[in-house]
Amino acid sequence: MPRTARRAQLLESALEVFVAQGYHAAAMDDIAEKAGVSKPVLYQHFPGKLDLYLALLDQSCDTIIHACNEALASTDDNKMRVTATMHVFYDYVSSAQGAFRLVFESDLTNESPVRERVDRVTRECAEAIAEVIHEDTGLPGEQSRLLAVSLVGMAQVSARFWLDTGHDISQEDAATLVAGLAWRGIRGYPRSDEQP
Repeated sequence: MPRTARRAQLLESALEVFVAQGYHAAAMDDIAEKAGVSKPVLYQHFPGKLDLYLALLDQSCDTIIHACNEALASTDDNKMRVTATMHVFYDYVSSAQGAFRLVFESDLTNESPVRERVDRVTRECAEAIAEVIHEDTGLPGEQSRLLAVSLVGMAQVSARFWLDTGHDISQEDAATLVAGLAWRGIRGYPRSDEQP
């Protein structure tokens, strides 16, 4: 198997094991067995369990950041941008793989390299949103960033709450409901070309 394909296979197997067992309970033996490879093969690609976990975390963070950027670029209509971006977080937490648990519920958040990656999701998504807010409203950078972090926080916390409380509301309805709340707030900062 080509090296890149093997690496992808190992990451997929590791994701299943880490999501099911958590970092501390997961063993490299379990991951190698899940992937159908020997432990030496696993160690050829990842020198240790933390390296494997960080590679998975990077992959998961990249996924949500990329999806957030795509949602922002998908339209110039800010109401639709808010809705699209909110749906990104709800789609992410509801994915069958459970990768969001690595990012938002890691049992290693006190470890500096893990904390840096987890914070990167909030920071990079908020930076992209802040740029749109700043360009559209003319608000100073710090104010734009604070509003953006607030929107990202609303998306992350509400999506995880929705997932943990048994889905009495459909994913579509939940994301749309919270997007409506976010839009009602952020539209109080109109585009500079719409201001009197």
